Amino acid sequence: MNLLNNPEIRWKNYNEGEKFGYPINYSDSILSATEDGRLEILVKWEPNCFCHFHKHTAETSSVVLQGELHVTDICSETGKELSKRVRKVGDFAHKEPGDLHMEQGGPEGAIVLFSIYAPEGEGELAQALDDNRQVISSSTMKKILTKRIPKES
Repeated sequence: MNLLNNPEIRWKNYNEGEKFGYPINYSDSILSATEDGRLEILVKWEPNCFCHFHKHTAETSSVVLQGELHVTDICSETGKELSKRVRKVGDFAHKEPGDLHMEQGGPEGAIVLFSIYAPEGEGELAQALDDNRQVISSSTMKKILTKRIPKES
C-alpha cells in the first residue's frame, strides 16, 4: 500500500481553528488496530498547524514520511518548554509512555506514521490536555476497536 498516494485511505479531520490559542488542523487514518493493543496510524498536519497539546500514555514509535514535524517537549511538572526540534523525512523516534509535547506541521505540513503499543487495561493511547495540563479527552484502543468492529443486526 502506498501511504502517500492512496485514494482508499480515509482521513478524519480535526479542525478547531483558534479555539485553543493555536491553529489546530490535522487528520488521521487508522491503518491497523488489533486486540493485543497495537495501532498503526497515519497523521497528516496542514502547513504550520498543530494537533492538540497531548501526552502519550503508551509506547510510541514514529517516522516522518513527508514534510517536517516541529516538536516542542514540555515538562509535565512545570509546563515549561524543555526543547524544540524539527523532524525531517526519514527521522525515526521511539518514546516510552509519558511524553508530553506539542506537534506542528512545517511550512508544507507533514505526514507521520505512528506505531503505538497499549496492552494495559483499556489500552489508553494518549491524553489531550488544556493549557494547564489538565486532561480534556483521552483515546483508547477500546474506543478504536469498538468503532471498527461492525455491529451485528
